[in-house]
Amino acid sequence: MASFALFIFTLVALSSSCSYAIGPQNNKTLLSLASRIGINYGRLGNNLPSPYQSINHIKSIKAGHVKLYDADPETLTLLSQTSLYVTIMVPNNHITALGADQAAADNWINTNVLPHYPQTRIRFILVGNEILSYNSDQDKQIWANLVPAMRKIVNSLRARGIHNIKVGTPLAMDVLRLSFPPSSGAFRDEVAAPVMLPLLKFLNGTNSFFFLDVYPYFPWSADPVNNLLDFALFESNSTYTDPQTGLVYTNLLDQMLDSVIFAMNKLGYPDVRLAISETGWPNSGDIDETGANIFNAATYNRNLIRKMTANPPLGTPARRGSPIPTFLFSLFNENQKPGSGTERHWGILHPNGTQIYDIDLSGTRPVSSFGLLPKPSNNVPFKGNVWCVAVEGASEAELGQALDFACGRSNATCAALAPGKECYEPVSVTWHASYAFSSYWAQFRNQSSQCYFNGLARETTTNPGNEQCKFPSVTL
Repeated sequence: MASFALFIFTLVALSSSCSYAIGPQNNKTLLSLASRIGINYGRLGNNLPSPYQSINHIKSIKAGHVKLYDADPETLTLLSQTSLYVTIMVPNNHITALGADQAAADNWINTNVLPHYPQTRIRFILVGNEILSYNSDQDKQIWANLVPAMRKIVNSLRARGIHNIKVGTPLAMDVLRLSFPPSSGAFRDEVAAPVMLPLLKFLNGTNSFFFLDVYPYFPWSADPVNNLLDFALFESNSTYTDPQTGLVYTNLLDQMLDSVIFAMNKLGYPDVRLAISETGWPNSGDIDETGANIFNAATYNRNLIRKMTANPPLGTPARRGSPIPTFLFSLFNENQKPGSGTERHWGILHPNGTQIYDIDLSGTRPVSSFGLLPKPSNNVPFKGNVWCVAVEGASEAELGQALDFACGRSNATCAALAPGKECYEPVSVTWHASYAFSSYWAQFRNQSSQCYFNGLARETTTNPGNEQCKFPSVTL
């Protein structure tokens, strides 16, 4: 999941009075896909259950579709014993080779699809993951090979008589340069002509989907004082009317989805279908990550499921009645994901398989049957001092390595830890590491450093220092 960048949103004339129409057979297939809420099964954790146990957990929450971030053969074999639809992914670093060589694409299909299909009900192959969110020269080479790789994957599938697996690529909202109001939605100039035009032509020609990773949490939390939380959680009685189209919006997700629809329309592709490859809300996070809590996560995901499983489909204001295949992110809290605290707290389940909050992805369980949720305490921004300290129980060897790292970037970071200085005592790795973590974070936070240190650090609002040793802090 790439970090969401909030882009200011220009116009498309899509009629506000027409529904989205598709043919009968395609409609049946689309309804079948969209009625099964999917779950993203990531595995960036050192405490996660086995694939066998994880699949049982997926079935327990009544998911209808599972999205893998690879094509793990053990998992795909186990999934053949279920009725779950399955999505697999081509890693970003394979795209250039696949785009340049049909034989490489054939080999990928032979290795990752044919041993499992059709017993495993593979329905989507996603090529890459948010590749347009990265823009080094090497990344741009991958951009150029994206659509050629997708074409070659389709060629290989068709050559083997496989016609019910759609090929797409998931993109983040930062593919847009404008997104508000929704009618102003427009793709970034650097990708619009060279990447998006051929991509949309491919998706339109193969009747596939524009896969979008879309997280209302990010634009809401960018300004939680002025943005309405209820509007982001599908709980608001207020509405927003697009000044150009007159379309009326009751939630933030629809605004974000329609901004992509209008962007596609600007490039001449008004009918490419949308799918949500990732969406969700974090159940916890760092102290400065406002609104990341269990109450909001449960509220967002439950309301999302109700919206996406509605019969007949609700669609969005720009495409009323259009079914949208949707995958929640994610199955587990993944404790080895780098970055801020929310990155490790998108899960529906604890690693032991118990639910963090009651959820039913089928949409059939009455909300009234769910248990009470803990009252949120961080829906307004925290103001005060925050320190970064070593987590309890961390290994001294790992703390020692992290201490060396924190003290190695600048002589000033750990000057107070020198023998005879004010923070030298007590002489322990944990004490020294905690001081170094706080000092480093305070010194380099404005350069995107995190209070993480490979999972060895946590934030605290309790001053860890004493009268003699003053720990540096971050003021929020």
